[in-house]
Amino acid sequence: MKKIIGVVLIVAGVAFGIYVGIWLMFIGGIFQVIEQVRAVDMSTTSVVIGIVRVMLSGVAGYIACALLIVPGVLLFKSRRKGA
Repeated sequence: MKKIIGVVLIVAGVAFGIYVGIWLMFIGGIFQVIEQVRAVDMSTTSVVIGIVRVMLSGVAGYIACALLIVPGVLLFKSRRKGA
């Protein structure tokens, strides 16, 4: 049962990392910059935050991925006591 939960956590970690890294940070940052460039009153702060989101998208995806993969790997590799 632990191995099944471990595999599920690993797969969920990969999916979560891709979602956070690519969709929320990378694509969201690009949309944020484009939206501000097209706006009548452009906010410099929002443009900078969008650029930083794009630059840190890999780090955020890796951290989000590791939050679920590390416990999944530990569960997958754990052994039963007394066996």
